[in-house]
Formats: sequence, structure tokens, C-alpha cells
Amino acid sequence: MRREARKHYDLMAWQQAMQLVKHVYEITCDFPTEEKYGLISQMRRAAISVPSSIAEGAARQSDKAFSKFLVIARGSLSELDTQYLLAKQLNFTSGQAELEHQIDRVFGLLGGLLKSLQNEGVS
Repeated sequence: MRREARKHYDLMAWQQAMQLVKHVYEITCDFPTEEKYGLISQMRRAAISVPSSIAEGAARQSDKAFSKFLVIARGSLSELDTQYLLAKQLNFTSGQAELEHQIDRVFGLLGGLLKSLQNEGVS
């Protein structure tokens, strides 16, 4: 059975956030095993929260609710950014400029969505 197309599938922010999750999973595989229930888990949960919040907001019945979930997604993205910077400081990862670029890209896309909703009169 073919699934009905969902609104969030078409959103570039959701698509890029999904790629971000994949990248976070890939780089955290190389973290020390003692971080399995620490930083690895935290980073993966924060990353997963971003596209999940976008999808949940897109499924809501109002732009105001959608905007609320975009703000939540942006908060999770900021959390991930902080955790990634900590991982770099602990020398768990290096040379992952692509992840930083992805975080910046998704942050910008979320900001653009929020701005477009605000321009439509949503607070």
C-alpha cells in the first residue's frame, strides 16, 4: 500500500534534517564506547528531534502550531550544535566541517520557514 504524501516530505528543512540525522549516526559510531549512553545517545536524540518536530508541526491544523514546532526543532538543533562542539573539544571527532555546515543549513532553513510564517501573520 502506497502511503499518502505528507506535507513535511516537501519541506527542504525536513529533508536536510533527515540527512543531518544520518550524518550524526555515522560520526557517533566512532565515539568511545563508554559514551554509548552519554554523548552518543544525547546527540542522536537531539538530531532525531529536529525532523520529528518539523513533521509534527507540519501535520498540525494551524500555522501558529506549525511555528511552535519549528521553534522546538530549532532548540533541538542548538542542543545538537552544543553537543557536537563538546565532542570536538573532547577530541571524539575532528574534521567534520560537513556536520557544522549541515547544522547551519538546517538552522537557516528553519529560520526561513519561521520568517515566512511570521510574514503571513503568525506569531
